[in-house]
Amino acid sequence: MYGKKASELVKECVSGEPGQLTTFNNDLFAQVIEECNGHLLHLQPLMRKIQEHENKLKDKRRSEDEMAISEDERRKSEAEKTVIQTAMKADQFGALIHHLSLVRNKRCLMAYVYNRAEVIKSLGWVVDCVLPEEIEEKLSSSEKEYFKNHAATLQSYTSELDLDLTVDMIPPKDPYIKVRVLDDIGEIVLSDQVANLARHAMLFLRRTDAEQYISQGLMEELTG
Repeated sequence: MYGKKASELVKECVSGEPGQLTTFNNDLFAQVIEECNGHLLHLQPLMRKIQEHENKLKDKRRSEDEMAISEDERRKSEAEKTVIQTAMKADQFGALIHHLSLVRNKRCLMAYVYNRAEVIKSLGWVVDCVLPEEIEEKLSSSEKEYFKNHAATLQSYTSELDLDLTVDMIPPKDPYIKVRVLDDIGEIVLSDQVANLARHAMLFLRRTDAEQYISQGLMEELTG
């Protein structure tokens, strides 16, 4: 059935949790591309045949207009035109099926790529330029390149503004937050203090200082 594989691709994309990525389905994606190529191979000769039918009809109409023909010849010509028109309609319906199937497959492919790209783009706001391994292994090579370029653009823009745009996506109620250190980070210089970030230590830090370590999984925010 035409379009079934493309439909499966879209269903796979929307069946997961919002904002989460499944592994890029290279096999199914390639099958849909192959089906698109098949539609194109069928469509091209049908379009040529339709053009040939139209040219034949034009020639017959021109001949009827330019030459005086008998009633029997006219009836014969009309019968021939009917045969040509019938064949042309069959080819037109076939071409329409392949055209609509091709367009639908392309839309499904674009929806699959676009929705994944939106999730990948959002990752640039919550992780550093290097993706966690468990996320990176789910991406295609093109998606990895897309994230790399997007992250580089975001980092360049942030540097020009001298402002970290990836923190405080929601306006905080307090500039300080309570955090627990999940791994030994060592002594670091923060914006307002020098802190020894030892494992299991609990501290009050500026949100802007803690955000990068939270995004890396090195500490967690304590609420309540």
